[in-house]
Amino acid sequence: MYIHERKDFPNFKWDEKVVLRRLVQVRGPQGKLLGRMESLGFSLQLEATLLQETENVFKTSRIEGENLNQELIRSSVSKQLGMPILDLKFDKDIDSIVAMMMDATENYQENLTKDRLLNWHKLLFPDSYSGLKKIRVGKWRSVQSGPMQVVSGRLGKEIIHFEAPIANRIPNLIKEFLQFCNGSELDPVLIAGISQLWFLTIHPFEDGNGRIARVISDLFLARTEGTGKRFYSHASTIEKRRKEYYSILENTQKGNMDITDWLLWFLDTLEEAIQTSEIIIQKVLRKDRLFSPSSESPESESNFNPRQKKMILKLIDGWDGKLTTSKWASACNCSQDTAGRDIQDLIQKGILVQSAEGGRSRHYILR
Repeated sequence: MYIHERKDFPNFKWDEKVVLRRLVQVRGPQGKLLGRMESLGFSLQLEATLLQETENVFKTSRIEGENLNQELIRSSVSKQLGMPILDLKFDKDIDSIVAMMMDATENYQENLTKDRLLNWHKLLFPDSYSGLKKIRVGKWRSVQSGPMQVVSGRLGKEIIHFEAPIANRIPNLIKEFLQFCNGSELDPVLIAGISQLWFLTIHPFEDGNGRIARVISDLFLARTEGTGKRFYSHASTIEKRRKEYYSILENTQKGNMDITDWLLWFLDTLEEAIQTSEIIIQKVLRKDRLFSPSSESPESESNFNPRQKKMILKLIDGWDGKLTTSKWASACNCSQDTAGRDIQDLIQKGILVQSAEGGRSRHYILR
């Protein structure tokens, strides 16, 4: 029996003492992070938000097995934040996904409504296709579409991990869900965890339920922090612990109404995401140190040509693979001789170092 089949659904319960103790432990690092980011100033906060939103969009899609182009995501997030874009690129589908996710966090004070959920679904699937399959967009799944199941395994030996409520129950289930989201007096962090599980249990759409559930969760995390700027990516931690994520979901949905284990797992991953934000902060500070116009360092922006600045930024943000002279030339649309001179100049300035490998394995990394 799934929890949505129980007579007391959705009257969730949990061990208040255990969950509250864990919540307090997570709230401490969360508050420290917000305080630290506030001290960095507006421009650095925006830069941190750019990095984290880019990561969030990328990772929440990875959880569902989809790989989006990070450069296109970054360009779209930059545009949404009103930041200057070094390499302006457009992709209407990614722009649409970014708009959905940032609507939740930037407009976190607005109520969650049926129309808002349906609009997010339209933004998630702007061409009405999920892969090669045409789906109902901006509408709840229908009775005609049959039972909604989460299945794995080979044909004929499928394992059913979850079966969602029948379609004709969705309107009433969503009504109860929205009443909770807009009226609960619980700590918003707990609402974030409960709402994610609850929405996934209803599974109201033909596709995209996981991504929208995490967007709903992000909305309440933004609400508890009182800012639309994101300084950590919860989706990144969930993606890293993806097997655990699906396992805890399945166990909770096949259990009773006690969701203590789910809430503790949610808080654990949230704390890990907050702790991991230190990596992003260091990237932001390094960019500021290198490219601040007021910097008196010999590494200041005036000492870099446009190609070098572009590649340093790419390396700080996380270059995919090993940087070689030929890859530099390709990325900057220049000759290999020019790329070689750019790289050697940065080695002399102490920005890059050459790998220990020689020959074809030679590559360069940030000092």
